[in-house]
This record gives sequence, structure tokens and C-alpha cells, in this order.
Amino acid sequence: MSDALARPTAAGAAPSRSNAVVAVLAFAGIVVALMQTLVIPIVPELPKLLGASASNTAWAVTATLLAAAVATPVVGRLGDMYGKRRMLLVSIVLLISGSVVCALADSVIPMIAGRALQGLAAGVIPLGISIMRDVLPAERLAGSTAMMSASLGVGGALGLPSAAFIADNFDWHILFWASAVLGAVSFLLVLLIVPESDVRADGRFDLVGSLGLSAGLVALLLAVSKGGDWGWTSAGTLGLGIASVVILLAWGRYELRSSRPLVDLRTTAKPQVLFTNLASVALGFSMFAMSLVLPQLLQLPEATGYGLGKSMLTVGLVLAPQGIVMMVMSGVSAAITKAKGPKLTLMIGALIVAAGYSLNIVLMSEVWHLVLVSCVIGGGIGFTYGALPALIMGAVDPTQTGAANSLNTLMRSLGTSFASAIAGVILAQMTTDFGGYALPSENGFKVVMALGAGAALLAFLIATFIPAKRAAVPAEAAPDSPSETAEVTGATA
Repeated sequence: MSDALARPTAAGAAPSRSNAVVAVLAFAGIVVALMQTLVIPIVPELPKLLGASASNTAWAVTATLLAAAVATPVVGRLGDMYGKRRMLLVSIVLLISGSVVCALADSVIPMIAGRALQGLAAGVIPLGISIMRDVLPAERLAGSTAMMSASLGVGGALGLPSAAFIADNFDWHILFWASAVLGAVSFLLVLLIVPESDVRADGRFDLVGSLGLSAGLVALLLAVSKGGDWGWTSAGTLGLGIASVVILLAWGRYELRSSRPLVDLRTTAKPQVLFTNLASVALGFSMFAMSLVLPQLLQLPEATGYGLGKSMLTVGLVLAPQGIVMMVMSGVSAAITKAKGPKLTLMIGALIVAAGYSLNIVLMSEVWHLVLVSCVIGGGIGFTYGALPALIMGAVDPTQTGAANSLNTLMRSLGTSFASAIAGVILAQMTTDFGGYALPSENGFKVVMALGAGAALLAFLIATFIPAKRAAVPAEAAPDSPSETAEVTGATA
């Protein structure tokens, strides 16, 4: 990138400059999150729109999942080595390219290719968080990273009603043209406003490690995401599951022997990093339950006795307030993190999420019930999403923040994928007959919500094992650099 856009030092950055950087990075995160919810309103119509079978059009969702899992850790490491802003711009270009391909698609193959390209942009949020650590003034770090983390949920919450409105009133291709335009705006803003970080990791890129991790993740996620369609005991599912274990074990052995690994497994074994990542898996599992249960409860026919018979647009409007709550709670999360440390923030958030699911088990018969539940769970997510990057960055070297944040994001995605598979099995088994069709039963939904609450409580339990926060640095001895501050405000011993 041009030297004309070289950043000022973090300590000398003006408040207005810092505000602009945070706003642009958060906007980029929201754009990527919008991409993930963009296709949801048209998924049932894709077979007709693309002239393909439902099993084939389902790859429009699966391809994004696989591409994101592969890209996130790789892009994070490349950002550490060659520039986080540079890789952020590359990721946004991939998002724009994928959006244009989907906007021009009228058959299933181009749609799958475009969605895969969009998935490759999933590293934007962890890269943005890592940039913040490197370039923002110390006092802005906790609040800014919490806001950046919350952008994932905000974009998802706001994107669903917008996508549903467009899908109901315009040609479906407009969804992807809109995504391309937003991506282009984000690219220009990042190019003009966000400075490049001077922090770099030495060495060469671990190509063998990246290929090994990619192969292992693809095998694992294919087995998990397609097991319900192929059969959990089918040769394909079992073969992929076994292959993923073998590949990932071999990859781990190789990484431990590498002098410049893609993922520093010794760092990830540190208690603070290890337990934060394990809590992230549980939280990812918990958070998926809401996005699965609430839309179905809202859309199922009222004649079932528990469905509310609402449109997809109404679903989006019910979930939209959650995004506002998440953004507000990210600020509260940052304040608690500064005062008491991110461990406590994470534990509070996990308990709020568990309370929201528990509330949903008894309140699910009115629209306002589901608005309340989504806001409570959203508040908890706002807390946890703000705490996770603070915990990670407080335990790793500044040259590893891109890879470490990306791995943490991947852990949440793995939890979500496992939740999708397990919840799918439960809802397929616990059904009720409705006019000759088997629909998920009310008790099936309650079981999934109970699992969501249980997963959040598991995250709380895991968080208790994160080492306690170090004593705060006195104001007169406050650190000068963002990386030093991360070790104080976001770190635990």
C-alpha cells in the first residue's frame, strides 16, 4: 500500500483520527456480517431460482462455512507477517468479487463459487481487532475492540430484516449488488482512513501448515454439516470424520516441530488462551440455538399451537433490536473489563445468555416474548464478544494477534457448526404431525433452548479456570503503547 497512507504513531494519534478508525473498522465488520445473513431469506427459494436440487443449492451455505473456516486462521497469520491492513483490504476485495459473482449468477455453480469467495472475507473482524491493538491509543483499546467484536452480531441482526425486505419486493440479485456496493464503500474507507500497523512477525509463511489445517477443517466441517443429509453412520460421514482426526493430529505434530508455525500451539496451550478458546466453542454452540429456534417459532403456522405464523420480514424485525442491545452492551462490557478484567466480563455475559435461554423456555407464545428473549441473549453476547479478544490479546505477543484472534473466531465457528448438527438431529427426531408433514415439536425447541442455556453455563464454568487478572497499573505508571495496555486492561496472568 502507498507510503502516503503510513500511519501516525499510536501515541500521537488524534482522538478524531482514532474515532474514524474505529468507525471504519466496525463498519467493515458489519458489512461482512451482513454477507452471512444475506442469503437466509432466499434459501427455501434457491432450488427454483437456480434450477437445481435442494441438496445442491444447500452448498451455497456450506461453501461459505468451509471457506470462512479455511481463510480465517490463514489470513490472520498473513496479516501478522505482511500487514493486517493489507490483508483486510484483500479480504474485502474477495467479498466484493464474491458478491458480484452471485449477483450475476443464474445457476448453482456460480452461486456456490461466489458464496465461497464471500466466505473468504471472514477474517475481517479478527484482523480489525488486531489492527486496533496496534494503532489505537491505549485508553481506546478495550471499548473499541468490544465494539468491533459486537459488529458481527449487529450486522447479522440488522441484515436479516433488510435482506427479507429486498427479497420480498425486488429481484433477488439486488441482495448481492447491495453487498458489493457496501463492500466497495468499506474498501475505500479502509484505504483512506485506516493506517497500517508497523508490527510484523518474522519468517516465512507456513504453507504446509496452512494446507494441513485447511484439509483437516474441511473434512471435519463437511462431516458435521452434511452428516444429517448423508446419514451420521454413512461411509462418507464416518470417513471424513476419521480423516479429519488423522489430518489434524498430523498437522499438530508438524506445527510443534516447525520453527515458524501457522499456529503457535505452545502459545495456544497457555491457560488464558486455552480456556478462552474452549469457552468460545461453548459460546458458539450456545449462540446458534437462538438463530435456529426463534425464526422457526415465528414462522411456523399458528395452528400448531406454538408457532406464530409470521413472515420472514417480521422475523428480521423481531431480531433487529438485538443488534442495538449488543452495541450498547459492548460499551458496558468495555467498562467492566477496564475496571475488573475481561474474565469477569466473560462470566457475566455467559450467565446472561443462559438466563435468556431459560426465559425462552417459559416465554415463547407471543411476539414480544421473543423480542425480549433475543434482547437478553443479545446483551449477553455483547458482553462475551467484548471480553474474548481482550483475553486473547492479553496473553499473546503483538506479532501474533492476527493469528490468535483469528483462531478464536474459528473456535466460535466450530461451536456453531456442532450446534447446527446436534440441534438438527434433535428437531428431526422430536416432531409433531401437521397435515401430513412432520414439524419440529414444541418440546424439541425447548430441548434445544435448554442445550443453549447449558452451553452458556459450560462457558461460564470454563471461564472460571482462566487465570486471575493482574493488579492494575497505577495511573502515573500507565503504559505508553497499545500492546502494553492490552497486557494490563485485557490481560490476565
